[in-house]
Amino acid sequence: NAIKKIDKGVFPYAFCKLIPDHLSGDPNYLLAMHADGAGTKSSLAYVYWKKTNDLSVWRGIAQDALVMNIDDLLCVGATDNFILSSTIGRNKHLIPGDVISVIINSTNELLEMYQDWGFNIISSGGETADVGDIVRTLILDNTIVTRIHKDDIINNGNISDGDVIVGLSSSGQTTYESKYNSGISSNGLTSARHDVFHHELAGDFPESFDPFTDKKLIYSGTKSLFEKINDLTLAELVLSPTRTYAPVIKEIFSHHKSFISGMVHCTGGGQTKVLHFVKDLHVCKNNMFPIPPLFDLIKKESNASWKEMYKVFNMGHRMELYLNKDVSDAIIAIAHSFGLDAQVIGYVEKSDRKQLTIQSPEGLIKY
Repeated sequence: NAIKKIDKGVFPYAFCKLIPDHLSGDPNYLLAMHADGAGTKSSLAYVYWKKTNDLSVWRGIAQDALVMNIDDLLCVGATDNFILSSTIGRNKHLIPGDVISVIINSTNELLEMYQDWGFNIISSGGETADVGDIVRTLILDNTIVTRIHKDDIINNGNISDGDVIVGLSSSGQTTYESKYNSGISSNGLTSARHDVFHHELAGDFPESFDPFTDKKLIYSGTKSLFEKINDLTLAELVLSPTRTYAPVIKEIFSHHKSFISGMVHCTGGGQTKVLHFVKDLHVCKNNMFPIPPLFDLIKKESNASWKEMYKVFNMGHRMELYLNKDVSDAIIAIAHSFGLDAQVIGYVEKSDRKQLTIQSPEGLIKY
């Protein structure tokens, strides 16, 4: 309701708002400015850092804030000439300069990594503010602006009957990642933290949660930070840095961009995100990835329904490409060349209203 009267931009169904390039006045270009951050994941990073004294955990938070912006902008076809500004709000009594230094320097290292992939991202600086009266530990947000030629725009308004959906896995380990990724990204972390981990954290770290929250919901799980699934602790799994799909998408665009009708980054809203970008279509997701172990654990610890889980978490894939079925095999092969699992997870068909169905482990879910 807060945004229902706000102008939706040049392409109302595009994944990010696109506006005329008023800076240059060139009618052939559009601007996209996007803001997002690591969210409450930084609260768990704080707890982990205090427990282990491992400052490197903050590098993952820097990655979360960056990827949540870049990968959204990929969904409108942007792949170059990004300008980044960062905002860090901290409680100076709890977050020392060493942590701020790791975040800033890690962001610069990540920009160099993107440069190696052919993405030009320029840092314009940002703001670090001591705001302990309103921020309990630390919050990190980024804003990124980019300029895109109209001919290069991917507009979800083009998603249509007959498209297939290729999903790119959120878990596993790609060729450009140093270890296994749980797939958690930066959505649903309030649930993941409190539903999984034991209440002892509430006593140890009262600064890590909102004191106005119902006490029964605070760290209401049964697990410790350092219990393991396979070779990784639960803390490491929940803190898995948000995977970027940038190098994979850039390669896909170089060969098959004209066949892509739309792209959806399954972030806020999880697998229901697509409902913001279609009209009079039925999106059927009938061939989902196996549920990654961390999501299965969150389901068991929280007793959430499958319908709720698919609305909060990506549940196995975080990027969707809506496209002509003739190129699906070629796009899946490109993903596999990066060690990234990919598959056709569903299709689109005409409908008298917008609707989404998901085949879950316990049957069909309708939204």
